[in-house]
Amino acid sequence: MQSLLKRAVLKTLHWIRWSCVMPVAVLAGRLRSPHQVILAWPEGEAKLGPRVVLFMHFDGRGFVRQQLLDYMRELKENGRDVVFVTNSEKLTPYALEAVKELCAAVLVRRNIGYDFGAWADALHHLGLPRADTQEIIFANDSVFGPLLPLGDVLRRLNYEKSDIWGLTESWQVRYHLQSFFLGFGPKALRAEAFGKFWSAVRPVPAKAYVVHKYEIGITQAMMAGGLSCNALWAYETLLRMVNRDELDKLIELEASELGRNDPVQVTRKLQILRIRDGAARRVALNPTSDLWRQLLLTGFPFIKRELLRDNPSKVQDVGDWAEVVREVLGADPEPIRQDLRLMLKGKAP
Repeated sequence: MQSLLKRAVLKTLHWIRWSCVMPVAVLAGRLRSPHQVILAWPEGEAKLGPRVVLFMHFDGRGFVRQQLLDYMRELKENGRDVVFVTNSEKLTPYALEAVKELCAAVLVRRNIGYDFGAWADALHHLGLPRADTQEIIFANDSVFGPLLPLGDVLRRLNYEKSDIWGLTESWQVRYHLQSFFLGFGPKALRAEAFGKFWSAVRPVPAKAYVVHKYEIGITQAMMAGGLSCNALWAYETLLRMVNRDELDKLIELEASELGRNDPVQVTRKLQILRIRDGAARRVALNPTSDLWRQLLLTGFPFIKRELLRDNPSKVQDVGDWAEVVREVLGADPEPIRQDLRLMLKGKAP
């Protein structure tokens, strides 16, 4: 009874938000200017090569995490010109100098429009795509990592096989490439659908609207425009990793008293059952949360920050993330722990 009441209340709140609050937010987004750059470096036109990364950032203190500097350094070393776009409204002097050393351009914006507002503003400000632009990657700071070198990942972005690449794909709400990393090749950049989508992005002050209209909407709009979209880590491949053999291994461990009572093993089994239940009932899972372990086992170089900070989908088995990072990837989990010390409230890493 309580569960039914809770669902009814949530459904009512959802209806109120979309019927009453959202139209006001959309109107505000249409009235507000989408151009919010308050500082641009260098002065004049930025020199950009054929492969560009628009790297979106936010930190209310104006800091830039060391891992983000490492991320951008790897992008640069793999032939990309990085444009650092921050919604922080300011950067500390140290942070500004650090990003200038790595980036071809820096844009500091007012905190308006979320990621898509920032990316759209950057495209307009820099006149992208230009005549010689062959690739634009849209990336953001919503991940920890890279935990592995990015060279192999970037080499897999074959625009002869697909016009647009994401790292992961999701079927939640509607099929879409997850927007923390999106690569657009030459055909996509010159397609009518690309220009039409970005020219229509407005700084709507409602995250739910941005997620539905832009994060999910961009993949739908590109496919409707005749462009092909694919993910380097396919959803079905990750699901197939959670097979009966994996479950049987955990059941075998339960033959001992330790196996039956070890909380780590118990949570692993519960998560595997949850994934298999979702697959059996065709319930869409979030790969960067529910399938985080499978991603790392196949060489995925990131962990989503919200998974370790908030765990919004209540993933059962994330407690040994550091062990997986260390033993499976051979990476040091300490930089992530350092960030978690500033982020976490009321829970252990």
